Amino acid sequence: MEKESSVATALAPRMTARALLLGERIDTGGLERADLVSTAPLAFPTGQAGFVVLYKFGVAVLFGLSPLEEDEVLGQLGARVAGALSRHDDETLVLEPAEGEEKPLANGHLAVKDFTGPRLLVIADALAKSVALARDERRVNAVFDTIEPFAATLASTGRPPWKRRAMLELIGQTLLVQHRVSGRVAVEDKPDVLWDRPDLERLYARLEDEYELAERGRTLKAKLDVIGETARAFTEIIDADRSVRLEWTVVILILAEIVLSLAQMFFFRNGH
Repeated sequence: MEKESSVATALAPRMTARALLLGERIDTGGLERADLVSTAPLAFPTGQAGFVVLYKFGVAVLFGLSPLEEDEVLGQLGARVAGALSRHDDETLVLEPAEGEEKPLANGHLAVKDFTGPRLLVIADALAKSVALARDERRVNAVFDTIEPFAATLASTGRPPWKRRAMLELIGQTLLVQHRVSGRVAVEDKPDVLWDRPDLERLYARLEDEYELAERGRTLKAKLDVIGETARAFTEIIDADRSVRLEWTVVILILAEIVLSLAQMFFFRNGH
């Protein structure tokens, strides 16, 4: 259950939010504390006027932290990150307090009414999904690059590539990315805080549109479907080709046996 938290309300004219992709997963177990603003995702104030939101799918969103405070938080999380990345993808957004409409500004900043916990959770959700999608988009594009040589070989020679294991690995990569997009990140799901704060729906809708979350999610899933169907088609072609070769092998063995039998009969008769 989320609760109000006046994090860094009037201490600064603006606040910087930074979403960092740390790895495949973040183990948030045991990080519970008395001043939690949310448990799913885990969110709490930290530092002089900062705020941290941790997502199990490998993203940490940091609000209003100094470089030293940011390093301290990341150092504490280091042992909890599975599949840690040497290079952290990031998405940065500057928040400006405004009494009027909450919306993205022409300078790339975001106008918000305040820096309270629920509002920061909505912003964190959009940033975390965007940076996680960027990772999965790269991985899907890499799989497409893997498929292209196989398709080119099939198109130019009319024969399937003889790398069935590579095809199975390709299907495995497809399933892994598909699970990550639909299961862990859940791009289409709205943040839980909106159940208690429906007044923040419009802010989330604008962020969702700004980062094209729904469109990117649909495009990613469509690419995954294409990759899965292509990989399965290649595997079926390879299996069919192997079956044909096996049948020809059986035919050749039968013919060889017949020839051998005829030869034995011929020599047996000549011997008599």
